[in-house]
Amino acid sequence: MERNVAEQPERSFIEKARRAQIVDAAVETIAARGFAKASLAQIAERAGISKGVISYHFAGKDELIELVVEQVYERIGAFVGPRMEEQKEREGGGGWLRVYIQSVAEYMAGHRTQLTALAEIFGNFRKGDGAPRYDVVTSESLYVALEEGFREGQERGDFRPFDVRTMAVSLQSGIDAMFAYWSAYPEHDLAAHARELADLFEHATRAEGRPAADHRPGEH
Repeated sequence: MERNVAEQPERSFIEKARRAQIVDAAVETIAARGFAKASLAQIAERAGISKGVISYHFAGKDELIELVVEQVYERIGAFVGPRMEEQKEREGGGGWLRVYIQSVAEYMAGHRTQLTALAEIFGNFRKGDGAPRYDVVTSESLYVALEEGFREGQERGDFRPFDVRTMAVSLQSGIDAMFAYWSAYPEHDLAAHARELADLFEHATRAEGRPAADHRPGEH
């Protein structure tokens, strides 16, 4: 009995690593072949495993795709989150807005395959009734988080009065459009676009008399 308990963490670690391997293979396959052609067999081939291994870890393609989206967003959060926290500790104020926009762009610039896969999933993944699996409604948690940041900024006097839901939706729509444009025109300067977008939202949100934030991700 004691031997089984001792072995459990190792099995959990192995299973976690295997699921991560499958997720990475799914991202690469979807980006390369498109959502419709990214079958479990194709994903298994890219991962160098049998289709049965995927079936052992996932109930089907839908569950795997949902984990792909979840883990990509977790990776974005792991990259962007610490930068925003560092900015808040160092400067406070509304500078998180620029850090958020430019950090998300910087992450995607280094992970274009993930962006391509997400675009394929969002455009083609459907629920049983044919409705999109991911839409405005499924972005609610993101809107709520942005609302909280805007609301805190208003309470500190860094942001002018405005409807935080409208601003949150507009901000995320601007970021989504930035990535869609970059996907269509790979030569487009994503970093410059992100700087301009940050300038735009700083001007749109800044309280009268407040100076513009001078922070850039990666600069101290």
